[in-house]
Amino acid sequence: MKRRVVITGLGAVTPIGNDVPTFWENLVAGKSGVDLIKSFDTSALGVKIAGEVKDFKYTDYIDPKEGRRMDRVAHFAVAVAKQAVADAEFDISQEDPLRCGVCVGTGIGGINTFLEQSMKFAAKGPSRISPFFIPMEIPNMPAAHIGIKLGFKGPNTCIVTACATGTNCIGDALRTIQYGDADVMIAGGVEAAINEMAIAGFENEKALCVNNEDPQGASCPFDKRRSGFVMGEGGGVVLLEELEHAKKRGARIYAELKGFAMNTDAYHITAPDPSGEMPAACLLGAISDAGLTPDDIDYINAHGTSTHRNDLNETIAAKKIFGQRAYEVPMSSNKSMTGHLLGGAGGMEAVATTLTVVHGILPPTINYKVVDKEEGLDLDYVPNVARNKDVKAALSCNFGFGGHNAAIVISKYEE
Repeated sequence: MKRRVVITGLGAVTPIGNDVPTFWENLVAGKSGVDLIKSFDTSALGVKIAGEVKDFKYTDYIDPKEGRRMDRVAHFAVAVAKQAVADAEFDISQEDPLRCGVCVGTGIGGINTFLEQSMKFAAKGPSRISPFFIPMEIPNMPAAHIGIKLGFKGPNTCIVTACATGTNCIGDALRTIQYGDADVMIAGGVEAAINEMAIAGFENEKALCVNNEDPQGASCPFDKRRSGFVMGEGGGVVLLEELEHAKKRGARIYAELKGFAMNTDAYHITAPDPSGEMPAACLLGAISDAGLTPDDIDYINAHGTSTHRNDLNETIAAKKIFGQRAYEVPMSSNKSMTGHLLGGAGGMEAVATTLTVVHGILPPTINYKVVDKEEGLDLDYVPNVARNKDVKAALSCNFGFGGHNAAIVISKYEE
């Protein structure tokens, strides 16, 4: 019998809030965090908008000297992990640190450091490259810094599956606890990739929305006007515990993490398979792993990127899974408000899905104005206004470049 795993702590740094209460309040209120980019000069770029994290001070979580030797993505990682541990009232001094682990990923890693050091290399030569360049840039460092800062000495890994990263990390952490290799895991994803090079790369790929005139309306998942995603940054983690471990220490339990599945389209380096077959199989796999059926799912926290193919394929997948009942299962996109956090999306959305189960409130898909009837995007996307609904079990799913698909099931905790 599989060991049961529950969620006891949450942490988030996002374009609409640098802590979980603020994030959730703004998410339910339908507040957009997308604006004109403030962190660098965009005059040479066509895309000038993004969901930047605002007023974040890494010194609230990290010693200033040490923080200067860490990329922004690692700052976010330590912040959300410390938030989750504090939220769970988890005291590592009362635990076996070898039974406490970390699985936190990033899709791109320390790209701000990479850009900065590349420019220095071009201008001044190799002798001026920082000795901290490599440990600031490599993608495992967010997870490593969490382990170092919190004293978690158990399994520590970083999964990189593009935009599915955060969900894959949570699923792997679930398995780690179920298999008995740890009792406690911090899991999720973070990203800090809003800079000239990353924006240019996605822009030249024609993946980004160029609605600079209306930043807050630019991310419009499932809407006929969707024309590309909006870059975001930040992330989120959940603190996972084996059920008996959580009960023994008297932990407050938010919800249960019941199921996980992953697969791959094996179709194209960036485009999803238009059949929607593998995303549907992934969602069904997570439902089955949770010991549930499609009839048990009350809500889907969609990937919902505001790109033409993703939103269509998610809709196709939902119809494959639920049949006619697809019209009765609401699905909404947090990215309509935050933009796309890439490797950080799954972690942030797991936090949101947990709170949806806890509070019985469905965050809306904002900017939903024009139904795409021609392509059959006609499901209930919780348009523009949050909705009260009892949610006993919810899916949260993410799909990444390369065809990576990942999904988790979060449900109400019952004895």
